Amino acid sequence: MKFNNKLLQGTLIKRYKRFFADIKYKNKVITAHCPNSGSMMGLLDRGNKVWFSISDNPKRKLKYTLEIIEVKNEKVGINTLFTNKIVFEALSDKKIDTLVKFKNIKREVKFSDKTRFDFFLSDGKKKCFLEVKNVTLLRNDYVAEFPDAITSRGTKHLKELMLAKKKGYESYILYLVQREDCRSFKIANDIDQEYKNTLDEALKNGVKMLCYDCKLSNEEIKLNNQINND
Repeated sequence: MKFNNKLLQGTLIKRYKRFFADIKYKNKVITAHCPNSGSMMGLLDRGNKVWFSISDNPKRKLKYTLEIIEVKNEKVGINTLFTNKIVFEALSDKKIDTLVKFKNIKREVKFSDKTRFDFFLSDGKKKCFLEVKNVTLLRNDYVAEFPDAITSRGTKHLKELMLAKKKGYESYILYLVQREDCRSFKIANDIDQEYKNTLDEALKNGVKMLCYDCKLSNEEIKLNNQINND
């Protein structure tokens, strides 16, 4: 997924009110939209290098958008609006080996009155729901973790994936790690034990789990390698 224009580099001052970030750029302070409602644990140290985009939409209140934060010389993509775009591109380009059998891809498909899944995949009689979660947390060397805060919405999605499986659909949860420095992935059960318990139950009931990292630059973010699940 390519950015519309090459990102600009600045220095993080602070993130506040969830959706605002002050950035030092060319000896002045600008305020950017922060497109991530999560805790962003481990990413928000003052002085971290950041990359941001500029919008030419005159209707936007903030013309800057925070896209990437650098932590210990590693870039981390924080824009959760890009998560599904990256995965859609990978699905279309047949980069996810487990799912290459599905030729038809639909986005944001309703499953029940209370749930839409990120993707519906099909090929003849084979039908599949795929839910995608964005991952940025790393607390130990090379181990990505999800979630970075309690996620009741994420737990609900797992329960709905189990229900879809019972109704005859293939069901997948894909964790997209928007960073390059992780060799394995695990659930942060100390942060959300209920989510961990629900995922364990889902896996026992036929829901499949996938995890991929990303390749990042100031020009694009794309799906990279599948990584191990701990």
